[in-house]
Amino acid sequence: MFADMQQWADIRRRVLVEGVSRRQVLRETGMHWKTLKKILEHSGPPGYRQSQPRRRKKLGPYEESIRQILKEDKAMPKKQQHTAKRIFERLQKEGYVGGYTAVKDAVREMEQKNQEVFVPLAHPPGEAQVDFGHALVKMNGQLRKVAFLVMTLPYSDAFFVMAFERECTETFFEGHVQGFEFFGGVPRRIVYDNTRVAVSKILGRERELTRGFCELRSHYLFGHQFCAVRRGNEKGVVEGMVKFARLNFMVPVPQVRDLEQLNEDLRRRCTEDQERRVRGKEGIKKQRLEEERSMLLPLPATAFEACRRQSTTASSLSLVRFDNNDYSVPVAFAHHPIVAKGSCREVILSHVGEVVARHRRIWEKEQVSFEPLHYLALLERKPGALDQARPMQGWTLPGCFQLLRRRLEAEYDWEGTREYIRVLRLLEKHPLNQLRAAVEKGLSSGAILRDAIAQFLIPREEWRATTFNLDGHPHLRSVKVQAPDITQYGQLLAGGVR
Repeated sequence: MFADMQQWADIRRRVLVEGVSRRQVLRETGMHWKTLKKILEHSGPPGYRQSQPRRRKKLGPYEESIRQILKEDKAMPKKQQHTAKRIFERLQKEGYVGGYTAVKDAVREMEQKNQEVFVPLAHPPGEAQVDFGHALVKMNGQLRKVAFLVMTLPYSDAFFVMAFERECTETFFEGHVQGFEFFGGVPRRIVYDNTRVAVSKILGRERELTRGFCELRSHYLFGHQFCAVRRGNEKGVVEGMVKFARLNFMVPVPQVRDLEQLNEDLRRRCTEDQERRVRGKEGIKKQRLEEERSMLLPLPATAFEACRRQSTTASSLSLVRFDNNDYSVPVAFAHHPIVAKGSCREVILSHVGEVVARHRRIWEKEQVSFEPLHYLALLERKPGALDQARPMQGWTLPGCFQLLRRRLEAEYDWEGTREYIRVLRLLEKHPLNQLRAAVEKGLSSGAILRDAIAQFLIPREEWRATTFNLDGHPHLRSVKVQAPDITQYGQLLAGGVR
């Protein structure tokens, strides 16, 4: 209507301040009197104003169908909800002959009206929120998807991030243990979503908690709150932190040697972030965290054992299954009950409270972890299976062991193989470097049997201190042994006895 606001303002001033008649302004500008009336009533151009919504003649009969589709979409996963284009295609099948733009505008208007509005929440000091996120990492040259736990204290906006192979009970526990140590205390209350690690059943507003989560709470004594189903906004701070960590710590894709290196970098960056000031809050994060620590619960004297326990039985192959992988135990415990205790780093196998095996944790599926020493007792009885035994495959020993085996088998045939296995069984009590030195000494001196090699493993001081003891053998106390007469031996040496 006007090139700029200046003409609008000049007309209003001439009429309302200087007293120029409206008729004169109309003659000078040639505008319609309704236009002049609008100028005098409004300090600025009011724009186009529609008295009532424009009717969509072609789309009108289908608007209710669109509302129903959008309503049903609320119960579907976000990735399986209708797009405007998909709704347009469905309406076409129902007889709609209008254009796509009209459908797109109608969908946008309906979604805007139905968008949820949230109440800003207050976050007192000493409360935390926890959630998991996922990101890609190039680890040892291979691109892998990892899970990372984020624990944040909304009051100070400080947060802790730790990456794991995947989200599970053990990593959930380990993230809490490390997070509490990072903050130097335990939050009084923690907000979660309805993770299966903590919640076994949802009963309306109530939650049936898992035994493991109850043990974690009992150890650290923190309170808890779970979000309503599909109401992640109730822990919106940590959801924002998950996104922040992914965009700032995982872009570009980290290239690391292993998870340990990645977590060292994440911990460092969490510490560095505490030097930042958050908009609307006084002081930097580090200062607010120091203030908040006074509201945290103290750390217990001992850290929580972040592991998952499972009772099972060792198979006939002397294997124990845990988390869809198999771990070996000594053959003496085959068919026996075993308690498997898995943490992020290792799997510990116990029988009647006694640890019988330890293995590095396997995170792939359907893998087997063999400890060759576990099968030597069985191979001693079945020496013919030594070369075909799967637990022995890939077991690399120093070259002196192969030389020992060749000499034993050359001299004693199959019994030589059994004797070689008996030598290997010395590893059950002695480290490899000591046994290697004993084998090398035995080879150089021609003492290649197991008992001979075993002598080289015992320090000479122990041999000199060895004495004959009659304790436990009272019947031997009445035996009298005459002192030997060595005169004849002396004569033999002198050539007196023939």
